[in-house]
Amino acid sequence: MMLSFEVKLALGLALITFIFVNIVFNVRFFAGAREFALDILGGLLDGANRRNAQRYIARRKREAIHKGKENLISRYNTVVEAAIMDFGWPLTLESFTSALCVTFVFLVFALLLFMKSLTLSVALAVSVFIVIITALIMQSKSLKAERLESIMDAEDIICPLAHEGVFVAIKKALESEDYISESIRQHFAEFVNNCENNGYSFRQAMEILNRRLGPKFDNFAKKAVVFEYNERKGMADIFLDVVDDNAILREINRKKDKVFSKMNRDFMIKTLIIVLFFLYALTVPEFKSFMIGSTAGKVINTVLLSTVCLSFARCQALQGDLDKGVPDK
Repeated sequence: MMLSFEVKLALGLALITFIFVNIVFNVRFFAGAREFALDILGGLLDGANRRNAQRYIARRKREAIHKGKENLISRYNTVVEAAIMDFGWPLTLESFTSALCVTFVFLVFALLLFMKSLTLSVALAVSVFIVIITALIMQSKSLKAERLESIMDAEDIICPLAHEGVFVAIKKALESEDYISESIRQHFAEFVNNCENNGYSFRQAMEILNRRLGPKFDNFAKKAVVFEYNERKGMADIFLDVVDDNAILREINRKKDKVFSKMNRDFMIKTLIIVLFFLYALTVPEFKSFMIGSTAGKVINTVLLSTVCLSFARCQALQGDLDKGVPDK
């Protein structure tokens, strides 16, 4: 319904008067409403944080008592917790899930404005969220690969110096900023500080360093403890195995990266061809009207977009399965 000129003029004058009164008389009409809204939002966030903290404690207790069978939920928990640790986010699994749920609701409402169908909006939102989770996993894997490479580089520097003692070798490696990556340098510095200033034994400090760096460092840490407490002439050669293992693992990762890059490139090319064909087809007025304006067209669009999203997730899942086929060193 179109507004008449008189109504538009009256609304305009009312708006100008309202602004004038606020400026001249220093009236803050929305200040109270703003504070009220912030108080409500703050209360909701505090309540959600308390609830998430309770759920986190309850879940940890359940996991400590009983380890359930692996299912979709447990796999989601494992993936998200690993990603949170990789990215260094100050979140728990529960708070991340809550944020995800809120984002999902907003996304459904946003899609509803265009799709005009709650069912189609929910279906498309689920597919989009699968892509988001998949992209999160991809980035997490990339960070893990960089960290793994940094650990191997550090081991390759320290191992040849180990004949002088592992502690001395680590101190020498820390002397240059080029030897140990900045992402893990603080853990080695903590090891040295624990041995020199905090009263830790070599074994205790190495156990802490091993926990910081993860399973990849297990082999070196075990050899370092054995060497420290049972050192004999020529025994430093045991560290050469670590360097050899790193060389083998680098070659395996190089081949995997080559295969994964080809898989991702093929998927992107196929998707691009489909998108370009669809955009070209939209130049036909009848096809455009059907695909965008009709309910059947929206259903087809939803199915196509969901198929692309799920195919992308499946492609990345296959790469994850191939990763599991290679044992950790």
